[in-house]
Amino acid sequence: MTPEAPASLIEQLKAHFGEAIESAREALGQYTIEVSPDRLLEVAKSLRDERTFRFQQLIDLCGVDYLGYGQDEWETDAVTDEGFSRGVTGLGPGRFAWDNRPRPAGIPNRYAVVVHLLSIEHNLRLRLRCFAADDALPVVPSLVEIWGAANWFEREAFDLFGIVFEGHPDLRRILTDYGFVGHPFRKDFPLTGNVEVRYDPDKGRVVYEPVSIEPRVGVPRVVREDSRWLQAQNEAAGKAN
Repeated sequence: MTPEAPASLIEQLKAHFGEAIESAREALGQYTIEVSPDRLLEVAKSLRDERTFRFQQLIDLCGVDYLGYGQDEWETDAVTDEGFSRGVTGLGPGRFAWDNRPRPAGIPNRYAVVVHLLSIEHNLRLRLRCFAADDALPVVPSLVEIWGAANWFEREAFDLFGIVFEGHPDLRRILTDYGFVGHPFRKDFPLTGNVEVRYDPDKGRVVYEPVSIEPRVGVPRVVREDSRWLQAQNEAAGKAN
């Protein structure tokens, strides 16, 4: 395989792994394959060792929470002479009953691990995604034995998303404080947190208390058509009437 023909990577991946990979695709110049947890180690070892691929370097590993994926809280369909409407519908993560939670189309499970690999020999990059089978207790195999650089990345994903990496040699929190409860990058974790910390001069120590600030709503940006033309049409129609 040569760097002059990277488009053939998808075909080679499909031919080599067959049913071991659930999908392989190219979009916007990025190659992505999806693997189930029970085949992850097998595929990862081949990606590292097979001369056709030689993805010997792990660039990044992160967790992803797909809760509410593809949904937003902006009412952006209507436009007035003052701009787009911006009402919050209250359907975002953290503001719905768990049994009625949004279920994105095309996303099989809530949590996934995404790995970015580099083949220096072939000058290629590959994105490897693996969905955890159980949303209540997301577990995927650890990649530390294949790429040692995965060690701290997996600890970070465990700390922030609560994804358990089976076989990790030292899986413990790496960013949050001692005794921290919850996983702050989960979509349903409150933006204000659950506790606040202050120094109590009477007790002579730091104390933890329930958070006292008002919860706030984080509304994501939404990609939409250029508002200048829609607003101009609306204003012109208003003047005509």
